[in-house]
Amino acid sequence: MNYSVEDLQSQFQRLRMTETSKELPTFLRKAESNSWTYQEFPRELLTYEERRREEKMIERHLKMAKFPYQKTLEEFDLKEQPSISERQLRQLRELSWLEESFNLIFLGPPGVGKTHIAIGLGLEAILKGYRVLFISMGELIPLLKTEEYLRKSQLQMKKIRDADLVIIDDLMYMAMDQNEANLFFHLVNHLYERSSIILTSNKGPEEWGELLGDQGITTAILDRLLHRSEVLHLDGDSHRIKHRQTLF
Repeated sequence: MNYSVEDLQSQFQRLRMTETSKELPTFLRKAESNSWTYQEFPRELLTYEERRREEKMIERHLKMAKFPYQKTLEEFDLKEQPSISERQLRQLRELSWLEESFNLIFLGPPGVGKTHIAIGLGLEAILKGYRVLFISMGELIPLLKTEEYLRKSQLQMKKIRDADLVIIDDLMYMAMDQNEANLFFHLVNHLYERSSIILTSNKGPEEWGELLGDQGITTAILDRLLHRSEVLHLDGDSHRIKHRQTLF
């Protein structure tokens, strides 16, 4: 029985090897011109399919992460931030803390690189196959408050709860009422020892009680966040002010 290239492509599609199906004519030409053996030909096909699936997975995870921008750890200038050493950054980049569901808390004034490091670590995690979600505290609170009756909020909160790493930016930048603090506690409690959390904040944990307004909830949140965590203090002047661009 003779099979056409189109027949073979259809079979690959039915096996959900869509990337190989698209490139099959190219591979057939290469196999002929390079005299590939019976082992080389399927190996080339399978390697290509595997690589494309991995690339597409990374693309999906990057889209899901919703980073405000993408900055890698290579782009982080350690000379601008002496509070963190090259060795510490290398250790963080190994992601052993993520494998063990540890939390990271970056504290410091605005513009010292907290969000940059958080996003850089998020990108490293995605490249290693982890699901990451980035959200600011200002975006998170409305989601928590509308989850009960808005489908869009329910879907987004499900992604947050299913993520391996949740990055919450600008934690405690504004005060919360008791209901908001209670909703935030339930999220932290759900993620506790299931996922890792990276928090960035310009206020230390000792100040969170004033912003949450309820000492009991504050203690419960801190208990879960700090139980398995690394707290890093970043100091210095804002790099945005230092490297500001002017119109004139």
